[in-house]
Amino acid sequence: MLLGVVVVVLALILVFMSAGEPVNSVSGASDELVVNVYSHTGEPDAGFDPLQGWGCGHVNFEPLVQSTLFKSADDGSIINDLATGYSVSPDGKTWTVNVRDNVKFSNGEKLTASDVAFTFNTAVGSNSELDMSNLESARVINDTAVEFKLKEPQSSFIWRLRYVGIVPEHAYEKETYGRNPVGSGPYKLVQWDRGQQAIFEYNPDYYGQEPYFKKITMLFLDKDTAFAAAKSGKVDIAEIEINNVNQTIDGYDFISLPSSRAFGVSFPMKYNTGNKSLQGDPIGNNVTADIAIRKALNTGIDRKAILDGVLYGKGDVEYTGVDQREFGNPEAKIKKSNLEEAIKLLEAAGWEDPDGDGIREKNGTEAEFDLYYSSSDQTRQALSVAVSEQAREMGIKINLIGANWDEIYANQYSSAVLYVYSSIDTFNLYHQYHSKKADATYMNPGLYSNPVVDGYLESALRSADQAQATKYWQLAAYDGNTGYGPAGDATWLWLVTMDYLYAVDETLDLGTPQQNAGSDILGNIYEWTRIDESSSASGE
Repeated sequence: MLLGVVVVVLALILVFMSAGEPVNSVSGASDELVVNVYSHTGEPDAGFDPLQGWGCGHVNFEPLVQSTLFKSADDGSIINDLATGYSVSPDGKTWTVNVRDNVKFSNGEKLTASDVAFTFNTAVGSNSELDMSNLESARVINDTAVEFKLKEPQSSFIWRLRYVGIVPEHAYEKETYGRNPVGSGPYKLVQWDRGQQAIFEYNPDYYGQEPYFKKITMLFLDKDTAFAAAKSGKVDIAEIEINNVNQTIDGYDFISLPSSRAFGVSFPMKYNTGNKSLQGDPIGNNVTADIAIRKALNTGIDRKAILDGVLYGKGDVEYTGVDQREFGNPEAKIKKSNLEEAIKLLEAAGWEDPDGDGIREKNGTEAEFDLYYSSSDQTRQALSVAVSEQAREMGIKINLIGANWDEIYANQYSSAVLYVYSSIDTFNLYHQYHSKKADATYMNPGLYSNPVVDGYLESALRSADQAQATKYWQLAAYDGNTGYGPAGDATWLWLVTMDYLYAVDETLDLGTPQQNAGSDILGNIYEWTRIDESSSASGE
């Protein structure tokens, strides 16, 4: 116990010392911030380079230094940033984006369409997280217009344009840019002490709304150390673990922000016929391949009880993995948890318990299967335990196996897995539910294959109109007869979405956080202010 306390104290000492100026404390200038908000992504190994993943990895967020063509409004919709508008050709393969004519980089050079084209052409193949595999080329039309040629129509390409920060063609070198980035965003990086902190200052050449905070010191702490830093009053805002939600810190408010992090159980959809994946891993499970098992679990599991018991209510129940998104389909949900109805589904399908041992069986096969989860994640473990306990009430035995990811991937085609997906980008739906081969990636781990759903997904991806694409994404979940959702093929047992939890200095006003802003709390940094407590106390 003593050793743990010493480690935390030493960590804080190291963090709050730097090679240059000391970190500003909360009691410093009112327009300066000290934050620890990207615990889920950590310090960028390659520095602050969007072509190396900064701002646009698995969890996308405000890159601060760079601008993007589009950004998210408070309601989650996509709006212009550097772009002034765009159009898509009838065949969906050519996107033309118009760019502002009044933007400068932080070194004083003008940003033009040439920089935009350079950014995207360089991004092709530079980082797998960017997923530019469908971009053939970006071409300059004139100083304020760029043409993007796609190999295949892709309605979700708007999300590529939304998240990639634009870098200057004249000042970009892959090996050095991340340490000294030049951008057109609201802030400039002025100091980076690797392993400790990065300091950003306001960019006076920024074309957009001027933020109240002129200096941001970003710390790179794990959540436990961040919590200790908040308790000692050393940060304005810190991302913390959900299990700290019932604690209090003097001078801080705890806020939970919704996110797109959906936790769910993937089901192997194929029967065990002895087939193997490309890597030689087993395929198929004779229990989860039975739709009655999947339907019963989707119907009988009490998601609200899991939300309250495991996540302290900080999140929402989840049925399709994208319930909170505009492309989610309410008709694909199970309307209400019902244990009795779940048992009826099982019995109607021939799953009985003739020997009274509490485990149902059908044609000699017991209703039993393995559920893998990451052994390093306490939340996934707790969710897996909750599912297992509730399933037992239906007569389904779920064996829990905590493992590393190599072990999980090797068993995902023959066993259930507790996964987490962030489905902001519609392209994730295509990957997750379109039929494919067993290729050892985490997309479509159940090897779901439904030609009708494939057709909807293809139509959604190839639509040149976003509204039409949304209609097809929704039909893929359920069209009244079939779909990937619980009302259709029940391919997953989606459980909950989990909020991000932050300790926030009570003098901060965060404005209106963006929809599903949990992973991108700085997305509305332009709205943040510091409350003048003295004025508030005097009634001014």
